[in-house]
Amino acid sequence: MQEIVSKKDYFDPKDLWILDEDDLISLEIGAGILGTGGGGNPYIGKLRARQLLREGYTLSILPHQKIDDEALCVSVGGIGAPLVGIERLREGREGLRCVRALEAHFGISIDAIACEEIGGSNAMEPLVVAALTGVPVLDCDGMGRAFPEMQMTTYSIYGHSSTPSALCDVHGNVVLFHHAVSELWHERMARACVVAQGGASTLASSPMTGAFIKKFAIPDSYSQAIGLGQVVRAAQKNHEDPIAAICRKEKGRKLFTGKIVDLKRHLRGGFVRGEVQLAGIDSHGGETGSILIQNENLVFHHDGEMECCVPDLILVLDVDSGEAITTEMLRYGQRVAVVALPCHPLLRSPEALEVVGPKGFGLDGIVYAPLKEA
Repeated sequence: MQEIVSKKDYFDPKDLWILDEDDLISLEIGAGILGTGGGGNPYIGKLRARQLLREGYTLSILPHQKIDDEALCVSVGGIGAPLVGIERLREGREGLRCVRALEAHFGISIDAIACEEIGGSNAMEPLVVAALTGVPVLDCDGMGRAFPEMQMTTYSIYGHSSTPSALCDVHGNVVLFHHAVSELWHERMARACVVAQGGASTLASSPMTGAFIKKFAIPDSYSQAIGLGQVVRAAQKNHEDPIAAICRKEKGRKLFTGKIVDLKRHLRGGFVRGEVQLAGIDSHGGETGSILIQNENLVFHHDGEMECCVPDLILVLDVDSGEAITTEMLRYGQRVAVVALPCHPLLRSPEALEVVGPKGFGLDGIVYAPLKEA
């Protein structure tokens, strides 16, 4: 088995959580739920991570508070439209090339990998990159869910400059963004490059210190995702209601149960955009629902009234299994439950709401009201 060691005593190897294949199954389910419809299909990411395990690599997670303040941590994630990840598989070492490009640019060695977003396949990509580089992944992320744009992380919101960054595609191309005047400009330039590369690539951002991560990352993301997967699997095994189990664990609320009766979805500018129309079933018979999507689920309307919006989490779950249905997998006739979970407090500050609230998506007519915990 590959050994994970601290290069400069920046962490104690005894603190590492070594994942196995069963953990990956739970992570797949939990990351799908926290993905709020986006982040890429976690099943494909699970297969890639599982293959590395079978080849003898180690997938390790370190509590983010256990990393040294001076350690250098790079966040990694996929960028582009989730639909592309279904139609065109990754080559497999895009993230590794990103990290190596940054190490060469800065003349450093990376001590740990941080997750950009815990949602979907982007929960798996840091594990893959960390295994290939021989460092741990920190138990945290920059979103606590998935968002469609790169500036929508707590890292960026609270002052980290993502450039210089490295963007790699399936063809072996490596693009370095030396400097962007703002995080939004970085997103715009990277998005344009991703479109030219076929609609989906992998990006690693400028290193952060352990001290910054401890203060501004959303904590315990991997623990939360794996724990969610475990409660769903336990409910399935015991013939219990997995949706109720999710709500109990995360203090969430089931907002609607319905059948998809109309679906508008198209790929534009590197995003999957569209709207889902629902007709109520069971206790919501005769009622209507709709979900606005931009890679992720942004706003839920119930009988024409806004009931939940970003940055709180809007989940579309299979009504029977409780597992997430990502936006690229939505189909006419599916029976779904719409569940809302409260976001982390770091996403509810005034500066965060400017970026990840309705205003950040151009939804000026919608005012965010925090979800009341069940």
